[in-house]
Amino acid sequence: MDAERRYLQRAVAVTALIPVIGGAYGVLFGIDGIWRSGFADISADSHFRYLSGLLMGIGILFWTCVPGIETKTDLFRFLTLVVVLGGLSRLLGLYLTGVPSLVMMGALGVELVLTPLLCLWQARVARRAEDEALPDEALPDEVDR
Repeated sequence: MDAERRYLQRAVAVTALIPVIGGAYGVLFGIDGIWRSGFADISADSHFRYLSGLLMGIGILFWTCVPGIETKTDLFRFLTLVVVLGGLSRLLGLYLTGVPSLVMMGALGVELVLTPLLCLWQARVARRAEDEALPDEALPDEVDR
């Protein structure tokens, strides 16, 4: 169980690099950091930087789940919900406006596949940790039939 917990912690720590680095890049370089058009609307750039800050914050919050990950189920599920909602919004955009860049398609995979899988894994580790923490006498007796 302890090995699985450590593998999960590493996977979450590494995966959280994606929103932290992507968010920090967006905050620092704005919308022109992606399109390099030099024509960015100031309001669109401001909104892009704001959303990039939120993305960075999501990654940082995932990092706060790493220590004691088996006890962070509620926060992990909430963060997963936020990421999946963002991914569903991106998927709607794909339908409405067309296929985005390969980087954005990769982000979609992280949002709708990888993050939910990590959430399921976290739930499994939390459940196993809880089961191991229960004293034997706390387990229900088998019922004779």
